[in-house]
Amino acid sequence: MAKLVGNEQLRDARGKPLHSLSDINGLDVSAKELIYGRLIPPRLYDMFGIDPETFLGTDGERKVGFIAPAGLGLLRIEVRLNSEDRDPVFFLDLADTHYRQMELAFCIIGDPAAPRFDVDRDSTGRDNCFATLGRNIPEELRAMAAGLFPNQTRRGLKLFAEFFPLFERFVDSLGIEMILAEPLTYDNAIRYEKYGFDYLTGKRLMQEINEGFRPGGALYCRLDGTTPFRVPGQERTVRGRSWAIHDGILDEPWDEIRIYKMVGEHAGINTFPERENEEDQP
Repeated sequence: MAKLVGNEQLRDARGKPLHSLSDINGLDVSAKELIYGRLIPPRLYDMFGIDPETFLGTDGERKVGFIAPAGLGLLRIEVRLNSEDRDPVFFLDLADTHYRQMELAFCIIGDPAAPRFDVDRDSTGRDNCFATLGRNIPEELRAMAAGLFPNQTRRGLKLFAEFFPLFERFVDSLGIEMILAEPLTYDNAIRYEKYGFDYLTGKRLMQEINEGFRPGGALYCRLDGTTPFRVPGQERTVRGRSWAIHDGILDEPWDEIRIYKMVGEHAGINTFPERENEEDQP
């Protein structure tokens, strides 16, 4: 049963309730694509002249791709303005869990007109798997100077705030009550707090980080200018803290942070209440 006001249980053409991505993926291609196409913010369709029913651009070429294999509870959506584009404008990865939850694995919404920073590549041009296989320091410095967050290759389109309500209503329409995610960076975790998430694991670390960055704390004292990512004053902003953490300022690796949101509920978590106002890129 759907919980959100005005929302209804999602059903197939015969009226059978759909309860998962796996259920939707069993539909014919056109039916499941129309369902999944509603996860893309309408303003993105308008912005790039894409028809939300045919997924064609004004040039007659298809701009939206779906990977939604029958028999599997997986979904990937990519919006590319041109087939040869290196980066999608919109990228979404979702997965069913074994416990009737929805995993929000990735959501990236980038401005194709903005400069690109190759923070996702090592010095030889190979994918560095979110800097786990090596960092591209010169590109990271350029990205940080441009106001981006760690692992962000382009400035965002500021559409996540429009995407997330669509996503939550979609999850609710399947009768699913819990959304799971794994923030890859500190700023992601703080951003998800804003949308009502709580922590399955990692709340202790987030609280310790906040204490550590307060004046006199261990992390505050490490903002000593030894690298461009550890400059005094960075403790005051989410972006500054996130770059310092990306630079390895913690005593433990940023890992195994798991968060969840109950549909229709806001957990009210704020592990950095003193932060200065700053632009929220995505």
